[in-house]
Amino acid sequence: MNQYYHSIYINEKKCEGRMRCMRVCPTQAIRVRNGKAKILEERCIDCGECINVCPNNAIIPLTDPFTTISKFKYTIAIPSPALYAQFGREILPDRVLEGLKKIGFDDAYDVAQSCGEVSFAIQEYLREYKGPKPLILSSCPTVVRLIQVKYPELIDLIMPIETPREVAGREIKEKKSKELGLKEEDIGAIYLTPCPAKMISIKQPAEGGKSHLDGAISIKDIYAPLLSAMENLNKTESRASLKSLCILGIGWAIAGGISKTLKLKNSLVVSGLRNVIKVLDDIENGKLKNIDFLEAYSCLEGCVGGSLTVENVYISYNKIFQLIEDLELQEIKVCPDIREVRKRYKENYYLRKEKIYPRPLKPLDPDISKAILKMKQKDKIYEDLPKIDCGACGSPTCETFAEDVVKGEAKITDCIFKLPEKFEQISDELIELMKKSSYHQSKLKKEE
Repeated sequence: MNQYYHSIYINEKKCEGRMRCMRVCPTQAIRVRNGKAKILEERCIDCGECINVCPNNAIIPLTDPFTTISKFKYTIAIPSPALYAQFGREILPDRVLEGLKKIGFDDAYDVAQSCGEVSFAIQEYLREYKGPKPLILSSCPTVVRLIQVKYPELIDLIMPIETPREVAGREIKEKKSKELGLKEEDIGAIYLTPCPAKMISIKQPAEGGKSHLDGAISIKDIYAPLLSAMENLNKTESRASLKSLCILGIGWAIAGGISKTLKLKNSLVVSGLRNVIKVLDDIENGKLKNIDFLEAYSCLEGCVGGSLTVENVYISYNKIFQLIEDLELQEIKVCPDIREVRKRYKENYYLRKEKIYPRPLKPLDPDISKAILKMKQKDKIYEDLPKIDCGACGSPTCETFAEDVVKGEAKITDCIFKLPEKFEQISDELIELMKKSSYHQSKLKKEE
């Protein structure tokens, strides 16, 4: 059984077992036992849905503290494009990058440039690809892990193009290593993340191997000091700053941004985990074969809707969308040279090095024959349950409850609909016991 790193932690002292987290979990990875929620690590995909609904703030995202930058001789901030949407429309990316250097980073790298490169690489791959469709964007770690856990037969549809954040980490570390004469391990490439799932893709990439990034700091954690630092910067910046932006890269912050900026006519965009699951169900059932490209995000409206962002998701989406429109109206095309990207693409520069494999769930028993018997036992228990999936037992569905009983992680009497039967059984046993007791007492009296 593999050990999985997770970016979500439950503080038992704060947890009151109110079950909201269990009900929203898309992979049935949460149970509530003895009034406390717990995570089944082999099922958890670190989507953060539970974080959003916990009324006690008992579920905590685990990201790196800001002090992590002190571990390196030189640190570079690599902000998600979603960071640019957290401030007023007058604050453009140039100012954000400058503010990051004011709060302690030695440098800040605009990942939108790498997003532009990867956009072109995606375009090239789609143009050449002749296999099954639709191909699925690999940039959202939660979607990738969802496929690993729940839709393993769709793994080969995940596009084998490296994510922009990894391309950025590789490029900037190589460049700075040569410029500064430092070893790459002495240079810290720190991603500023809108969600905890990006932390997982750094600490334990789905495809194995090692990330080019060295840590992830929450956008929430750096928001206040960054905002303060930007207020003290020279405010003479004008709309001319738009000319330094990459239209292809900025679009990566929102759902549909890639398809819009690449003008992909035969693509499908979906955001929000429940909606993603519906689409993946359709693909699994043989539908949507006429779609070339699926742009899927676990967070509503894309990365701007991540649980570690600050601004309202719709305001953030609108800022990015309007920024893209401004760039289009002004015919801004400052992006990576497509000829250079094609050259690199032919050299497999943008292809992911390792293959993604399914994440197998824990079997009912390591012994196959015992596992089959337990499966039959589970089916029998399930047939006797009410099948209303109320969750009062601490399992999300009647089916998962039956499995938990077979595994010895729950008792059949945890089901409230089984309590009357238990009471009836106890009552019958008491009556029988009383009868036996009365019989023995009368027999003793006769003998006396």
